[in-house]
Amino acid sequence: MNHKIFIPLVITIAVFALSCQQVPEGTGFDEPDDPNPVPLALWSQVEQGFHVAFGSIDNRYDYRYPPSTMGNLSWNGTAWRGERVNLQLKLWSREPVQNIIVSATDLNSENRGRIDLENIEVYPVRFVLTDEFLGGCGWRDHDTIPAHLASDMFEFNQRFNIDENTVRPVWITIDVPENTAAGVYTGNIKVSYRGGRDVELPVNLRVYDLVLPPPAQWSYHLDLWQNPFAIARYYDVEPWSEEHWDLIPPYLEMLAGAGQKCITASILYRPWGGQTYDHFESKIEWVHLGNGRWEFDYPVFDRWVETAMDAGITKQINCYSMVPWGNQVRYFDQDSSDYVTLTLKPGSDEYNEIWSPFLVSFRDHLREKGWLDRTLIAMDERGLEEMKGMIDLLQEVAPELKIALAGNYLEEIDDHIYDLCVFHRPVLDRDIIAGRVEEGKPTTFYTMCASPEHPNNFTFSPPAEQAWLGWYAASMGFTGYLRWAYNSWVEDPVRDSRFRTWPAGDTYQIYPGPRSSIRFERLREGIQDFEKIRIFREMAAGAGQTHRLADLDQLLEEFTVAGIQDAPASYQLNQGKEMLDDLSDLAERLIRQ
Repeated sequence: MNHKIFIPLVITIAVFALSCQQVPEGTGFDEPDDPNPVPLALWSQVEQGFHVAFGSIDNRYDYRYPPSTMGNLSWNGTAWRGERVNLQLKLWSREPVQNIIVSATDLNSENRGRIDLENIEVYPVRFVLTDEFLGGCGWRDHDTIPAHLASDMFEFNQRFNIDENTVRPVWITIDVPENTAAGVYTGNIKVSYRGGRDVELPVNLRVYDLVLPPPAQWSYHLDLWQNPFAIARYYDVEPWSEEHWDLIPPYLEMLAGAGQKCITASILYRPWGGQTYDHFESKIEWVHLGNGRWEFDYPVFDRWVETAMDAGITKQINCYSMVPWGNQVRYFDQDSSDYVTLTLKPGSDEYNEIWSPFLVSFRDHLREKGWLDRTLIAMDERGLEEMKGMIDLLQEVAPELKIALAGNYLEEIDDHIYDLCVFHRPVLDRDIIAGRVEEGKPTTFYTMCASPEHPNNFTFSPPAEQAWLGWYAASMGFTGYLRWAYNSWVEDPVRDSRFRTWPAGDTYQIYPGPRSSIRFERLREGIQDFEKIRIFREMAAGAGQTHRLADLDQLLEEFTVAGIQDAPASYQLNQGKEMLDDLSDLAERLIRQ
């Protein structure tokens, strides 16, 4: 989007009588108290009245601090057909304001085109407790670490109040239908409240005659790990009960709407140990019948995969893990009528004896279901010798199964790794990335609690960093991005995003509801930018215009992790978006020639 600069203005809304009988009571949000004092000296400089303006989507507005700039009274942006664009309002006041409702109108163009209201969503943004990066990973004493509020969680649109000397952000998304005619579309965002005049802020959206395909067709390899056990705990339902199954689809549909490619399937008990608040159970029941005989039951695994595919996640089934953290395998022993846990070193006779019957059964079951070609045995941050032991057995028993690895690049076994995800350091050689991509192998990167501080996905991270990740992938030649936790919620995720061992927000990107977040929407936005860059390259190559991309290639070279340690991600990101608009103008002209 190309946001124009407007002269800052102050909106002071005059108060007039309004029929109370026609306006229902508004509500506050169930948010934690702000642990920091109110800066009354700053609020004393704010003009009386209720203030409304467009803000920047790159900002997390503070709950108790008045905005440092007044903002814009109108919004200009751009979009392709099929794209989602993001806007952010900021509302603030020195006095309490009740019964606020934010709504939108249809967007209409001069050529009688229309973007219907049903494509525009309004989300008041709620505040959650967060902390600081500090040293990244490691135990955290929340009694001693400073806490503050961060705007992140989307609330479903409703009437709401704001307290005196506070700020309330409101996020707005516009989904431009793929069949929208090119042109400039105009409409309004309206803010009404008890006792005051409605405020109408103009929206102007230029839609290019270019198409962004639907998320299912995006090439970006998004892999956010899903945790259904957190859903069961949060809603206090029995895992895999019908009540649990009824809750799951909206979370998977939201993820599919961002272009998710992988289904996360835990095939044994606690593949990552107990690192999450809600640990992962096995979706496959292991039963030892005695005398080396085994039974493996797949109903939960099958329904989980089918539910995810019905939601639109269909490319891969990543199964964790043949090399779990701690190398432990847990199964039910029929002779003792109890669970047994063994520690098995990959490559050992004991390891092979346990895993061989599983692999044979699993391979045959996947073949029967028609899923064999899309199922991977997946590992997370495992060492070379452990990986070698696992690979040797897999090649011997079930070579049809592909392998995924998130962790360090291990040259010795790279030929065996189909889906490789590497940490941002050491920086993987671009030639290695390009070679893998040419072979059709997903090659992605990930961020985590340890580092970098920037960019990252915490509730205190600058929002632009999420979108920046898509540009970094395009810069390096990666096919996408992995994040270990889509919804591994903490104890009270809608109020307190802090966790016992990692920076706040590290364990989840969306909230119960499901409710989206500033972080998740900006991540999706960066994926859209990645797809635009890919489409530009294909268009330029097809038209013999590759020289037109020289400036873009030069700009992309600046998207390095080192490059945003001293300057905010928003600086590079907004430069890139301006260039995408210039290229969109060019592409539109070429199409019309």
